[in-house]
Amino acid sequence: MADLKEKGIALLSTTTVSLAADAATEIYVVPEGKRCVLVTAILVLAADAVTTDVQIGQNGATSDWLAVTDLGLINAQYDCCILQPIPAANVLLGKSYAAGTSIEIEVTNQAGGAGNTLYLFGFLF
Repeated sequence: MADLKEKGIALLSTTTVSLAADAATEIYVVPEGKRCVLVTAILVLAADAVTTDVQIGQNGATSDWLAVTDLGLINAQYDCCILQPIPAANVLLGKSYAAGTSIEIEVTNQAGGAGNTLYLFGFLF
């Protein structure tokens, strides 16, 4: 599977994330000798997210890829959302993460349930 991740966009990780507590959850660690570019994350709910907010980025700077995002519109089991920076008229700053970097999703303003699944997509080079 490592070859696929280096030659195209691939599923990097699948992680259970609780929206029932404010906390950061590690979702990926960049392998040694590689850099990682995140493309998108898809969150599939286990229960209503209510007013939960999330952000994604490296440990210590968890909003450097995805700024704080409100999950208020996804409200039932198996609802899902695409999480990614939104390009506009001006280019957005992206990140390529160095080997050994811990990438996390941070939950704030928690109000949802536990047992949600986050699928993280990206590529290595």
